[in-house]
Parts: sequence; structure tokens; C-alpha cells
Amino acid sequence: MSPVVELLRELSAVLRERGVSWYLFGAQAVVLYGLPRLTADVDVTVRIARGEVMPLVASLREAGFALRVADVDDFLSRTQVLPFLHVSSGLPLDLVVAGSGLEEEFLRGAKELDLEGVRVPVIRPEDLVVAKILAGRPKDLADVRGILRVQLDAIDLARIREVLLLLEEALDQSDLVSAFELVSTSSAQLPSAR
Repeated sequence: MSPVVELLRELSAVLRERGVSWYLFGAQAVVLYGLPRLTADVDVTVRIARGEVMPLVASLREAGFALRVADVDDFLSRTQVLPFLHVSSGLPLDLVVAGSGLEEEFLRGAKELDLEGVRVPVIRPEDLVVAKILAGRPKDLADVRGILRVQLDAIDLARIREVLLLLEEALDQSDLVSAFELVSTSSAQLPSAR
């Protein structure tokens, strides 16, 4: 079993026991959707109430995860992230606490994949593209190009454009759809939205 799958197996057991909904996203999801990428961390979004944070932290510690920060409350209030280290594999794990709205939508749409016998909810490729466009860093845009090249026949381009338009309205921005169009034309010949 690969170190990433070992981490996900142990994490999944804790989250299932605690009744926590979650999904895998970030670089590991990019890899699952067919784009080879060097990465040394695992990013997961979880839906938990504020009062459930410390019991979850305790359960994860018991399962072999160590916190990477001293003041959990302060770090969580500033970042909405719980940073752990999976001790046996040495891999960093970032648990992002889902907010309302977009992350809730991504959570509802996550699809379960089998990774070496471990069932893992993974952000769907369309939502991963949206998240990467929203992040907008050069490596995120490179990931979008790769996802589109590999997943072009299976990806819902209209959904991506629709969600980006909604985000533009909500964030009072006007550059998300154009960023997607620019990235997508450099990765493949995609059908135009117009």
C-alpha cells in the first residue's frame, strides 16, 4: 500500500467513526485524475462543527497523526486548516474545515473512488478545476491544463463555466471565466461557451 493510501485509510477510519463528511482535493486529486505530479502532502476538506474540532484532533492523535502547530484554536481561526503529520508515512496532512457555500457544494458532489481497496471521496474534476482557477497560482493553472487534457471527454465544461460565473457575481470579480478560457485554450481545443 502506498504511503498516501495508508494515510487515507487511517484517516478514513477516524472520520467514519466520528461521522465526519469529507473529500480529498488538491495535488492528490490532480494525480488521481491522471496528471502525474510530484507532491508530498495530502489535502482533505472536512465538515465539522466548531465544538467537534478538539475531539477530532484527539481521535487523530490516537490514530497516529501529530499536530504541526502548537495553538490549534489560533491557527484554525486564522486559516480554517488543521495541519497534521501522519507519523508512520511522514506525510503532511492538511484538514480544511469546510465553510458554507462552495465547499458544501463540492462535498455534496464528491465521488467515491477505490484506491488500493480504500474507498475515498474525491472532489469531482469540474470542482477541482473551479478551485484551481479560484486559487489562480501558476501551479494551479498548470494543473487545470493537465486535468483538461486528460479528462476532456469526461468533464462538464458548461458546469465549470456556470460555477465560475456564479463566483464572479458573488465575489464581485470579472476575471474567473476569462482565466478559465485562457487556460483551456492553451491546453486543448475546447468547445466555446459562446
